[in-house]
Amino acid sequence: MSFYDQYVVAANGDKVPMSIYEGKVVIVVNTATGCGFTPQYKELEELYEKYHDKGLEIVDIPCDQFGHQAPGTDEEIHEFCTLKYHTRFPQMHKSEVNGDGELPLYTYLKSQKKFEGFGKGVKAVAMAAFIKDTSESGIRWNFTKFVIDRAGNVVARFEPTHDMKELARCVERELQES
Repeated sequence: MSFYDQYVVAANGDKVPMSIYEGKVVIVVNTATGCGFTPQYKELEELYEKYHDKGLEIVDIPCDQFGHQAPGTDEEIHEFCTLKYHTRFPQMHKSEVNGDGELPLYTYLKSQKKFEGFGKGVKAVAMAAFIKDTSESGIRWNFTKFVIDRAGNVVARFEPTHDMKELARCVERELQES
């Protein structure tokens, strides 16, 4: 199985095969509207606006598994994001990223890039103290981001505590390599 063999469900219920992103650089991110990391929507939208025409796509998968921070329907989540953060990238159906009900896409992504820690800084230390799960592959919190290159390889995983500038540099590098 590859990234392109996976699919997600759109907010309208349609299946969205990852194969439609073949040849693109993709960020897959689990999001929440009531999280301390929710302002990352602004930076994700800035990346999207800057690089979409050069081949960047963002797959936004709302998830309510972490502190019930993504309440509401798919429509309510979409309305919040478009009004508050002016997002233009597509949002998918609210889904699970861990456990028995997790999306097969997340099973695949986690098998490709394991958790390697929250990084450095105050937020990283706070998250490490808060989250006690020490398994290598689970998603720890909202706004975990996976970067997929134009060939469908999962090249990076960014935890919500990582500097968004690191994500931007990774995306820029992947866009230039083609």
